[in-house]
Amino acid sequence: MAIERGSMKALDRALTRKEMKSKVVKLQKAGKKVAFTNGCFDLLHLGHVSLFKKAKSMGDVLIVAINSDKSLSCLKGPKRPLMGQKDRAKLLLSLKSVDYVVVFNEHTPKEILNELRPDVLVKGGDYKLSEIVGREFVKKVYRFPFVKGKSTTDLINLIVERYGSKK
Repeated sequence: MAIERGSMKALDRALTRKEMKSKVVKLQKAGKKVAFTNGCFDLLHLGHVSLFKKAKSMGDVLIVAINSDKSLSCLKGPKRPLMGQKDRAKLLLSLKSVDYVVVFNEHTPKEILNELRPDVLVKGGDYKLSEIVGREFVKKVYRFPFVKGKSTTDLINLIVERYGSKK
């Protein structure tokens, strides 16, 4: 993982995949229910924060896996990410509901879910259960509806509409 640890306490909770696997094993042995969600989280908004709160309520500990900068760029196009993975991790870790952040390089979270084997997987309501990648590696999947009108795409479109496209 390309997130460096600095003097910021929050970054002590930005773990490598290997560290995260070890942490999950310890938490589960201690009887803790581990919840997991993932995404790009390139422009944090109310919809994301709402999802994190709901996801946290589904377990004792919430892990948020974020796409690496390279993965995000492949998924969303060459003008993304808007914020690098280190900044995204710091921002996420500043939220009360987020306990740990881990970065993954693949396009989907299938491999990291297979490695970590959290108890619960939480996704936004735009996914049908059959479309949720990695669902076979968890005990329970929860889907929560989006907060209407709160999406990264909506925010980007609003900025372009109000301020024009600056190249």
